Amino acid sequence: MARLDLSLGGVIPMHSHPGSSEVLLVTQGSIIAGFISSNNIVYTKTLKKGDIMVFPKGLLHFQVNSGPVPALLWSSFNSSNPGLQVLSNALFSNNLPSELIEKVTFLDELEVKRLKALFGGSG
Repeated sequence: MARLDLSLGGVIPMHSHPGSSEVLLVTQGSIIAGFISSNNIVYTKTLKKGDIMVFPKGLLHFQVNSGPVPALLWSSFNSSNPGLQVLSNALFSNNLPSELIEKVTFLDELEVKRLKALFGGSG
C-alpha cells in the first residue's frame, strides 16, 4: 500500500499503471477521481471518507482534491510492479520530434513547443 497526501487543490495528474489495477481508499477529505475507458467513456466520482474506487489495469486515471481540507488516500495494487506512466510526461518530456507529436496529438507547433519547454522535452 502507498499513502498519498493531497494538499488543498492538489492533483495526481492523468496517468496509468500498465502492469496493475489499483484500488484507492479515501480516509480523510474528499476528491474527484476518474478514469477513461478503452472506448473513451469517462467515469468520475466524488469520493469522501470511507469511499473506494478501482482503476482497471492500464487505463488513464486521475485524482483531484475537491474538498476544503487536505485529503489522505491509500492506494494498493494487484502487482508488485504496477509501473507508472504520466501522460503529460510521456508526450512532452522526451526527445520525440515535435513534428511527430503535432501529428499524433493534433496540437499546433507553438503549443507543442510550449509544452515541451514546460516539461523539459527536446526535439
